[in-house]
Amino acid sequence: MSLRRVISISASEDRLEKLIQKRLEPSVNKEEIDKRIWDLFGEVWCVMFTDLAGFSRRVATYGIIHFLQTIYESQRLLIPIIEDYDGILLKTEGDSMLVIFRNIAKSLECCKKMHQILHDYNKTRPEEDHIVLCVGLGYGTILRIGDEDVYGAQVNAASKLGEDTAGPWEVLVTNSVKENADGINNIIFEPIDVVPPGAKSAYKVIFK
Repeated sequence: MSLRRVISISASEDRLEKLIQKRLEPSVNKEEIDKRIWDLFGEVWCVMFTDLAGFSRRVATYGIIHFLQTIYESQRLLIPIIEDYDGILLKTEGDSMLVIFRNIAKSLECCKKMHQILHDYNKTRPEEDHIVLCVGLGYGTILRIGDEDVYGAQVNAASKLGEDTAGPWEVLVTNSVKENADGINNIIFEPIDVVPPGAKSAYKVIFK
């Protein structure tokens, strides 16, 4: 990690921590502090959470080494695609990845390409080695703290959709993604019953 990146992240975290501490002071104007935080760290991004379907069950069946192998292979296959579509991988946690995109169309195109690559990969592997992807997407103004983490309603909604709601091969998105996806061809947004906190509605993406 470069010195420049270390300084950038620590400076952002330090500034946020000082503002949070100030927010805790008695009789402070919290709205003013909140505005300062949003002015400093508020940015508009499309947030992607990925998850691997059936992962816990396969870990129980095939063991921890298989767990590590599947994570390694999924990242080896998917991270280059994320980079090709101008996504920024912020962090990985177990079998999940947190990625941000400036462009909604590129995030959706990335989802489609990741599915294609994994389908092709699975064709030549035994079932226990298959990698099956679930994705959740949100879009809106979020708090971005350096390249370390992001926070906000759309972050929470995307996490809920990708990690808890989406089934095998599903791409689920918030209403904000759908509303800002004008001009994207060959995609249908199908309403789903689950509405995660932070979103008004949610949809399954159908790639035609």
